[in-house]
Amino acid sequence: MALVEIYHVIADQYAVDPNTLDIKEGMLVAINAANGVRRVTTGDDANVLGIAGDTKSSSASALPGVYTGWQNRVSDSFDETKASAKLTVYHGGGRFATDQFVDTNMTSANLGKYLIADESTGTLKYGGADEGTLYTAATPPLAQLVKASGSYPSGVPGTDLNGDLALKGDNTNKYIEFILLK
Repeated sequence: MALVEIYHVIADQYAVDPNTLDIKEGMLVAINAANGVRRVTTGDDANVLGIAGDTKSSSASALPGVYTGWQNRVSDSFDETKASAKLTVYHGGGRFATDQFVDTNMTSANLGKYLIADESTGTLKYGGADEGTLYTAATPPLAQLVKASGSYPSGVPGTDLNGDLALKGDNTNKYIEFILLK
């Protein structure tokens, strides 16, 4: 559903593979030969290009905290890539918050630990403690966890979190913060 760009190093654009599964902003993408970028799926561990900065979907937008009925891009069927056929991809570093992750071991006890691709969901998952012992060229670390799974402030005054309403999203409205390594 969402990616909050705290800061980024490179925001690039790539043609979108027309045969890709739906891509939500914050999911991992890989290059599919000459067809463009697609959502990460089985076998893509070593081929992750970066994090999607746009949504390509036929059913819902993925703007942070926005409910389906109130979303923009209705004229494009919620597809932010429709006009240009290109997708923004963040890579080369940066710090992000997202609700696109597998919520296993994303706790404060694991801050600084590495995150890898979950090929079944196209999102980030906990990868373990030591890069040297848990990773190979086939399963490289993509990010480091810097804030545990939890509520994220929306910037709208309210009472949920630090004086703000909590940002809504996937993963029961939980977000993690990570530093992109790739």
